[in-house]
Amino acid sequence: MERLTAWTAGRAARLADPKRLLDLTLGSVLLVLAAPVLLAAAVTEAVRGRGSGRAFLTADRRTGLHGRPFVLRALRTRRFRLDLVSRLPHVVRGDLSLVGPAPLAHGSPAAAAPWRQLVRPGLTGLAQVRRHSPMPWDETPLLDQHYVAHHWIGLDLLILVRTGPALLLACPQPPPRPEPRRRPDPRRSPHPGRRPRPQPRPRPRATQITTRATTLRRDNWVTSARTD
Repeated sequence: MERLTAWTAGRAARLADPKRLLDLTLGSVLLVLAAPVLLAAAVTEAVRGRGSGRAFLTADRRTGLHGRPFVLRALRTRRFRLDLVSRLPHVVRGDLSLVGPAPLAHGSPAAAAPWRQLVRPGLTGLAQVRRHSPMPWDETPLLDQHYVAHHWIGLDLLILVRTGPALLLACPQPPPRPEPRRRPDPRRSPHPGRRPRPQPRPRPRATQITTRATTLRRDNWVTSARTD
């Protein structure tokens, strides 16, 4: 009876937490909406990996709240970041949060930091939305630590809003097609901003004028030259 009372009190305290309430409500809605896409991706990966014997799910031990380890399962594919979306069941279960530090491997020195064990790791976080920032202090450990020290429900909503554009920037873009090379027009100047220089006209060569007299002898032309 005492155990049941303690479990009920602990569950009521978790539900009273606005962050956990957001994870349960929004995480469940997102999981229902993404279920058809995740099912199709899982079937595709299972068919592709049948010949090689590769599983379509990855299973890694990660460090969760209060340092408790858990097995993180996700789709092997990274197309359209479905590997992150497939972690939504862990959000509903309570292993992960929608927003939080990145889940690190269990046993790594960075995962043993005391400040990391105060919150649940998340699908996205401050480090993910600031990854493409040019600021020199936007490093993942510093941003995760800053989130743990200043997190609240408003910051979680802001990070969730900015996660979509950040994921679009992270997706690989196709390389641009090379433009066809055009042959240079000899009539145009190689420098469009400059006017072509006029070509100098050739000067006439000096010729020696001679006077020739011709006479006709026996149907043949005979030329005799006479100079002045």
